[in-house]
Amino acid sequence: MVVFKPIGVCMILIRDLVRQVMMTGFLSVATEEQLRQLLRTKYDTEDLNAFMSLQEAAMAGLIRQESRESIMATNGDENPLEEAVLA
Repeated sequence: MVVFKPIGVCMILIRDLVRQVMMTGFLSVATEEQLRQLLRTKYDTEDLNAFMSLQEAAMAGLIRQESRESIMATNGDENPLEEAVLA
């Protein structure tokens, strides 16, 4: 069965967003929200693997996260791991 996308609709893939974040080293709040929305839909193994790679990079500190930086700026010297769990 062949499925056609409607003209004018651009399908964004998780792996494309991850590739962009990995290239820039920065995960914006807007991109995080896009990822959340895409993760609520059907996706394939390649997208899941890309997302897991992004999570690993973020945990290793290789990716700056806008949402975490704003939490740190708001809370000063409080424990960032504690705040990440609460976010």
